[in-house]
Amino acid sequence: MMVSMTVHLKKLSVGSASLASLQEWQAARFAAGMELIHLTRNTPRRWQEVLDGGSIFWVIKGVMCARQPITELRAMQRADGRPACGIVLAPNLIAVEPLRVRIFQGWRYLEAKDAPADSLVSADTGEAMPAEMAAELRELGLL
Repeated sequence: MMVSMTVHLKKLSVGSASLASLQEWQAARFAAGMELIHLTRNTPRRWQEVLDGGSIFWVIKGVMCARQPITELRAMQRADGRPACGIVLAPNLIAVEPLRVRIFQGWRYLEAKDAPADSLVSADTGEAMPAEMAAELRELGLL
């Protein structure tokens, strides 16, 4: 019996200037009643692991800065009729601890052990803790 382990995908957010611009673009599509689907040429071979709680980790300007849960992988077609895989995404973007990564094309697998942690969020304001403060608390052993 094979035990499934969660695996994530990492993907460049082409055209996004910042996490805020990606959030705005997705919010507009979602508000217009559109599903959030990223169309890609290939279906992940490790699809079972991706669907076992995986997320797409968005890379903007060389920094992995957010994740978005993957809810489904759907067989689709491109406008020219070629087959494609639709990565269906939950509507919520979750900020993660910024992690600089090398630029790549397409998407890549990201093992759960290598994925950055979600950013700390203030219970009072709902905003992410400033990166400098989080780094200082980590240095002090408080995080």
